[in-house]
Amino acid sequence: MNKLEEELAAMIVGELNLEDVQLDTVTADTLLYGEGFGLDSIDILEIALLISKKYGFELRSDNPDNEKIFASLGSLAAYVAAHRIR
Repeated sequence: MNKLEEELAAMIVGELNLEDVQLDTVTADTLLYGEGFGLDSIDILEIALLISKKYGFELRSDNPDNEKIFASLGSLAAYVAAHRIR
């Protein structure tokens, strides 16, 4: 994993108190929904808010690419890398 993926994984696990997710088993291919992180739509909203605050851009719920953006840790990190201001 690259540094941004590691940072996002730690943020997701820490902020959502995901005690069942071990950071040493997480990869860029780890799914955010279902298997992997096991996030639901409310969790994704929380992560979107955290990312908006930390990286200075808005993740909108009406973005038609959200399914692709939030598919895996790697896809989320790639989107953040391409759009972050900070």
